[in-house]
Amino acid sequence: MLPSAVLLRSARTDPGLSTASRAVDLTIENVPTQVWEVLGAILVLIFGWYVSKLVVRSVGRAIARQFQRPSITQTVLGGIRAGVIVVFVFIAARILQLDTGDVLLSGAVFGAVLGVILAPIVASVISGLFVLADQPFEIGDMIELVDEGQKGFVDDITLRYTKMFTLDNTFIVIPNSTIRDRDVINYSAEDERTRRTLELLVTYESDIEAARTLAERNARRVDDVISGGPDIRIGKTRFPAAPTCFIEEYADNGVLLLLRYWVEEPYKLQAIESEVKTNIWNDLDDADVEIAYPHTHLVFDETSGQAQVAVSQGDHSPAVTADSEAVPGDPSVESDGAQ
Repeated sequence: MLPSAVLLRSARTDPGLSTASRAVDLTIENVPTQVWEVLGAILVLIFGWYVSKLVVRSVGRAIARQFQRPSITQTVLGGIRAGVIVVFVFIAARILQLDTGDVLLSGAVFGAVLGVILAPIVASVISGLFVLADQPFEIGDMIELVDEGQKGFVDDITLRYTKMFTLDNTFIVIPNSTIRDRDVINYSAEDERTRRTLELLVTYESDIEAARTLAERNARRVDDVISGGPDIRIGKTRFPAAPTCFIEEYADNGVLLLLRYWVEEPYKLQAIESEVKTNIWNDLDDADVEIAYPHTHLVFDETSGQAQVAVSQGDHSPAVTADSEAVPGDPSVESDGAQ
């Protein structure tokens, strides 16, 4: 026997159950119509939320193939989802028997008020549109904020902000309204090969040609350094791919050499530079090359005045100054070159 038939039979045979059913019917009839309309509108909005997610999931791959940039893809999918939700909002408004014109007018007034209150956010959104249009960087690119010296990878680009993971495994959220006014270096734009420069100061007594050869050789020994090949073109200029060392300047304390080398990827620049420096340092012992450092010479003449000099030996040695007379055979004067 079907459950409904059993329920109907029970209602007929059980007066208490019949009374309860009538009470439920009366309760439902006494609920105002506006309550049912509100509940229906809420259910429509919830259904529209899940439909928007389903639509984004179904068209996501096609949109990704259409737009090569992940940031543009995410923005378009966000716009599609927002459009689907807006459609269901209008359906909910019709259930609530609201006039479409009133909804649009209320939305316009509400948007104007929010525009005044949330002006910084609106500025970030507009800046986000410019960031997406100008394409200074993309998700996955390695960038550097010049004013802070922070390097990291772009994790996400939205209309309001840009997310970046730094090399220290920290998370930075940068409003688009400020990132457009900052100097940003993009290490991953188009060609990931990056040129690095290392200054090397050697003494004037060193073999300059040997020093240049030593620097170039030790840079080529690093795995991530490009050791040779076709010239690398930047704009209309071509640069040698192999490490090259130039004489930059005849400085005060020595000859300043400039070593330039190319790195295949910009992700371990500090480690690569440290390895190049280590190779050069370890190879200095076998070469006629000496690292220069500042030397200071003190010159005293008749215009320098008098210098008080004291030479002592032991706890009871007499002090000898520039004004005292040296006594022959005095051990305090004739000790180990102190004359």
